[in-house]
Amino acid sequence: MTDLPAFAAPPVAVTFVGAGPGAAAHLTLGAFRALQDCDVVIHDRLVGDEVLALVPAGVARIDVGKEGFGPSTTQTTINATLVAQAMTGARVVRLKGGDCGIFGRLDEEMDALEAAGLSFRILPGLTAASVAAASIGQSLTKRGRNASLRIVTGHDMAGFAEQDWRGLARRGEVAAIYMGKKSARFIQGRMMMHGADAATPVSLVENVSRPDQRVLAATLATLPEAAQSLAGPAVILLGLAPRQALRAATELKEAQA
Repeated sequence: MTDLPAFAAPPVAVTFVGAGPGAAAHLTLGAFRALQDCDVVIHDRLVGDEVLALVPAGVARIDVGKEGFGPSTTQTTINATLVAQAMTGARVVRLKGGDCGIFGRLDEEMDALEAAGLSFRILPGLTAASVAAASIGQSLTKRGRNASLRIVTGHDMAGFAEQDWRGLARRGEVAAIYMGKKSARFIQGRMMMHGADAATPVSLVENVSRPDQRVLAATLATLPEAAQSLAGPAVILLGLAPRQALRAATELKEAQA
């Protein structure tokens, strides 16, 4: 077995690690090294089993999972746990699903550590949008199609999240919508109200990169029904169709011409 390269880093109380969306293959080498060298792992519910399996047997694990519209550890409790563990002198890894800086409440936890006089570093991870797009054979940006990419949330602290709907409704726009299952009909309504084509392609990727990953090809018109059929966490890719579905549609048009 080839030894992984060592990564020189100053000692810190807490290392924030992005675990990627689930599969161990999407974990960075730096993240893997941090898991091997820590004493405590404080992890989210969405961290994949393959990643947790890489944590050495002697490392303490603390589950501080959150579930949308379900049982959750409060952010106040997570902050307090993080500070308390770091105060013991233990090498702490705060393991977050995806990339810890995208809808991961990273700032709140950094603020809590700073208030306690504790140091930290951040090891970013692959966010679910990147892996979901790769899984359907698409790129998130493409010359001649979209010169920007939006990563938005379907739900925030105030309820269904408002966005720049006019901008999102433009032809060729691409957006990755996180936490959008419950707000799918709201998103559809806002988009169409601002001129979006009902035939705009949409891909829904459930349980990104995990063994039970499922891809649904839909359109803006069928988005609510498709979202309703999902049970696990999902990313909605607005403006992207699975490559196979896109190829099939092109071949059909050519045959009918």
